[in-house]
Amino acid sequence: MIPQNDVALSTEKKMSPDFVRISAASAIALRLQSGRFSREFEFGGINLLLNYEDGCMSDCGYCGLARTRPGEYEEKSFIRVEWPLVDTDLLVDRMAEHHDKLTRLCISMVTHGHAYRDTVDITKRLNKKITAPLSILVAPPTLNKEKLQVFKDLGVDMIGVGLDAVNENVFRQHRTDVPNGSLRWKNYWDIINYSREIFGPWKVNIHTVVGLGETDKDLIDLFYHLRENQILPYLFSFNPEPDSRMGNWDKASITRWRRIQLVKHLIENYDYDQSNVKFDEKGFINQIKTTDNSISRVLNSLDKGIPFMTNGCPNEAGTEVGCSRPYGSYKPSETFRDFPFQPVEDDLTLIRSELALEEITN
Repeated sequence: MIPQNDVALSTEKKMSPDFVRISAASAIALRLQSGRFSREFEFGGINLLLNYEDGCMSDCGYCGLARTRPGEYEEKSFIRVEWPLVDTDLLVDRMAEHHDKLTRLCISMVTHGHAYRDTVDITKRLNKKITAPLSILVAPPTLNKEKLQVFKDLGVDMIGVGLDAVNENVFRQHRTDVPNGSLRWKNYWDIINYSREIFGPWKVNIHTVVGLGETDKDLIDLFYHLRENQILPYLFSFNPEPDSRMGNWDKASITRWRRIQLVKHLIENYDYDQSNVKFDEKGFINQIKTTDNSISRVLNSLDKGIPFMTNGCPNEAGTEVGCSRPYGSYKPSETFRDFPFQPVEDDLTLIRSELALEEITN
């Protein structure tokens, strides 16, 4: 293990593009920070986050980086994970040293006036020494169609959009109805549609969060819409950030979460007919029809746990998830809500219990 003081981890206020924050998992994988995962697995998806002294200008009610959340920006967590600050050039050199283990890189933008400029700068630095596929999780208020084309021309492989709230009412409730709020539902969908036009089929992904006040029907209607447009939905479970405006909200039950994961998998991999999913009067799943033999087989095997793995951008070959984001939807002390590795039989036994399929299958 390389000592921390040899790799320029810093707590000083140093800003992008010369400094970025990286997820704790990325820091461990690159030997920039000591630590280990609760269960050993191969991890090569490196996540970078832009850093500014005045932070992100958005103020989303559930986000650890929200402008009005108490505390210094550099001390704030993001999806309840610590993000140490690292010198960008030293980070690029360290990634080059570990190039054979890298499966995917991702730059997460924030809503800030310098975010586009600095993302271009960091992308160019990465391209000089790193060949792993690169995604950008974009901040739509900072972008337009021409800037997305610049990302494409620079060799960016995929675009992610953190829509999070899956209907406009929930979006407005948690993302825009705050003093001086400026995020717009239409702006997000314009960037989604421009990205699909520029980057092509299955090269755009939408982050969706379960537990912000939406219904199951809202989520599943969106999954079908995205599939028709060859856009990938990535699933997150709301995980309350302490001191955020939604810090006291309850997260979705594990049973609801598992059922959404399973139905999403059926839609994406088995062309599951939308009429086979039934909802109660509040819009939550109360029946999954299993008359198709293939669906029955899936339910019996739960597809060996694949529906319950982390949704993330693929590796270069496109055969496996390249960005597995461990602990993005749950605490390390909690049961895995999404698995950064393929679940084993003991995990599947627990998942079957959590799903309680006998309540909703015929």
